[in-house]
Amino acid sequence: MDDGRKPGSPVASLIERFKAHQATIGVIGLGYVGLPLGCTMGRKRFNVLGFDIDPAKVEQINTGRSYLSHIDAQEIAGLRGSGHLTATTDFRRLAECDAIILCVPTPLTRQREPDLTFVIRTAESILSHLRRGQLVVLESTTYPGTTRDVMRPILERGGLKSGRDFFLAYSPEREDPGNASFSTATIPKVVGGDGPEALSLASALYGEVVTHTVPVSSLEAAEAVKLTENIFRSVNIALVNELKVVFEAMDIDVWEVIEAAKSKPFGYMPFYPGPGLGGHCIPIDPFYLTWKAREFDVATRFVELAGEINTAMPMRVVARALEALNERAGRAAKGSRMLILGVAYKKNVDDTRESPAFRIMELLEKRGAEVEFHDPMVAEIPMTREHPEFAGRRSVPLTKDVVAGFDAAIICTDHDAVDYANLVAWSRLVIDTRNVCARMGATAGHVVKA
Repeated sequence: MDDGRKPGSPVASLIERFKAHQATIGVIGLGYVGLPLGCTMGRKRFNVLGFDIDPAKVEQINTGRSYLSHIDAQEIAGLRGSGHLTATTDFRRLAECDAIILCVPTPLTRQREPDLTFVIRTAESILSHLRRGQLVVLESTTYPGTTRDVMRPILERGGLKSGRDFFLAYSPEREDPGNASFSTATIPKVVGGDGPEALSLASALYGEVVTHTVPVSSLEAAEAVKLTENIFRSVNIALVNELKVVFEAMDIDVWEVIEAAKSKPFGYMPFYPGPGLGGHCIPIDPFYLTWKAREFDVATRFVELAGEINTAMPMRVVARALEALNERAGRAAKGSRMLILGVAYKKNVDDTRESPAFRIMELLEKRGAEVEFHDPMVAEIPMTREHPEFAGRRSVPLTKDVVAGFDAAIICTDHDAVDYANLVAWSRLVIDTRNVCARMGATAGHVVKA
């Protein structure tokens, strides 16, 4: 065999441990990717060690509680009780793990360049405890070449070599919080390895956890898959955002057009406009590719244009809202009171990362408006890198008296838990960026689509 799986070899032995679910799996980063992955592996009877630098997360997991709305506390408590999930801040315990999976953030700098700080620091932490025979997998979204050119040199500083002493792989995360149709276990896993042994090991591990694996030829191909998936979404969302602006000028409802277009059973896939992009992937991933492409003197005009269109949408929403406020109430932005409906980046989750609602709030306040928010999933805005000024602000109740005190309500996130009929009945003006009022039959003359 050319993948190292000779009977009795370290690779073959580790594959057998994976197949028997007798291995200990370390998951570094217990956020929206790492915690669901750790729970899924724990349900498959692997012994999971979760690592995080946040002692509050570790304490909550070890006492059977959850800090993510889509992860049930009873599940964590059950996994803790069975011994299949333990959390720790002690990175010395990495030496206990047969496989180490990195699920750490890969944000952008203010100059929209890749920020690999978390990947580099985590790799350096692993280096101190790396031992022979371990599988190390990066799941964080990044540009092609990160695993080979950034992670591998760090891990090899201690003298151990990838492909000989330890094994390095990349498998992009595909989490979609709030999606009831798919979970970690039911989403196929793309896997690329630094050599055939690493690919065999990673495929064997994930093959015991998810519906099936999709091996690709290299680390770089696997890294490119994740970027391709999210750039596809970014470009198509930019397209419908631009169509919204064009059709609006023609007095055509873009949502009506999309609903009719998706009746075509081939050659069309519906995407929907909105107030801008949010989350940890779509607003960020295109810039990882455009940054890397410059190294090869390749222009990514199409991708960059999509990013520009999507980035401009919050400004478009604010302009539309203030125009409607002036036309219908004769009021300017300064001194007006604006209620933001939803600061989570998508419906029915509590994740606020890169939420366009924060940019909308910022733009309104710069124009002199007083801004508050209601979100049934977010009681208090957490600290964010881009908008630390909003940290600690609390959601106001959605009651008749509260809503009546605002000059306008802007729907940024269409959570199912909101009563849109009441919102429309109680509001002086509603700016709907998600078409949720029309979908719910809560139409009125003072509801403006944006």
